[in-house]
Amino acid sequence: MNLRGKFLFKLGFEKREVVGLDIGESQVKLIQLRKNNGGYAVTAAGITEIAASEGSNKRRRINTLSAIHQCLELTGIKTDLAVCSVSGPEVAVRHFEFPPLPSEEIEAAVSLEASQVCPFNTGDGAIDYQLMSDGDDKTKGVLVAATNALIKSKVQLAKEAHLKCVLMDVDGLALLNCFNELAHAPYKGAGLGSESEEPQTRRMIAILNVGGSFTTLAIMGDNGWPFIRDMIHAGDDIVKQFATENDMSVEATKEMLSSDSPAEQIEHYDSLKNACQELIVDVAESLRYYVAQEKSTLVNKIFVCGGFAPAKGFVELLSSQLPVEAVLWNPFDKIRCDAGQRYKDILAKTGPAMAVAAGLAMRSI
Repeated sequence: MNLRGKFLFKLGFEKREVVGLDIGESQVKLIQLRKNNGGYAVTAAGITEIAASEGSNKRRRINTLSAIHQCLELTGIKTDLAVCSVSGPEVAVRHFEFPPLPSEEIEAAVSLEASQVCPFNTGDGAIDYQLMSDGDDKTKGVLVAATNALIKSKVQLAKEAHLKCVLMDVDGLALLNCFNELAHAPYKGAGLGSESEEPQTRRMIAILNVGGSFTTLAIMGDNGWPFIRDMIHAGDDIVKQFATENDMSVEATKEMLSSDSPAEQIEHYDSLKNACQELIVDVAESLRYYVAQEKSTLVNKIFVCGGFAPAKGFVELLSSQLPVEAVLWNPFDKIRCDAGQRYKDILAKTGPAMAVAAGLAMRSI
């Protein structure tokens, strides 16, 4: 199924180039792509840390806005049109199935369904949906809902950075779109496995995006229905627990988890396992729920991305603890870079953290 036709909130735009802007809790990621017959090519890329703030939400907002400005200055992007996204407990992606309905009644039925299945007040939110058909006469589809406060916050941040947010997407769907778009692209690196494995991954796609504040599990089964689940245990929690257990600072912990020293990885394996245990349980339960809910075969491979994904030993730990093989996914293994060596270095190092931004940049308006 092509997810690019909907699952987004349209805010008004004119047809021009866009940039994928992923505003996270600890980083801002920005990608601009060009598409031609040869596939996608990166024309600009940037990633900037958001300065930590212990004070008010106002100070955090100022730091986030500063990071967006820095990212824009570093990349030199000229367009002012951005595609942003939302995730977390204020976002929901759900299936629906109704008896046959006339087209004029579908929107009201979807709104009612959303109010019953979403874990927040949809009266204060935005709802979108896409109809799907299994060849029967039922009205089926997938709905997406998010709170107005969350959407407004992202739109306002873009506006204050002198950008216009023309589309609002969902992290999990952006990840699936990115993977689908690259499914037939030539293999260039080590992130997606051998080309002989691709037909299988196209049939059953499972992506785990481990960010700072949220972890997103996105699955596309062979039935074409997306499954998205956001979990609140993520990279920041793992780092803090690891630091506490080893009496280390957060900064020292981050440095250690990026170290290439095999001795350090072996020494701290148990601490990493303990710190990741809650996330591992959440992911395992979500996989079991998916299999039971969709009456599907067990997912046999999960592609791991996000800012915490490259932490040394993390993906290997997931593989050993989950009933599924985990592999690191860098989407830029399959995207050509026409922006120079500096950008190539950025994407080689931080590509897994920029998967959502890549998916957003692939949106067409």
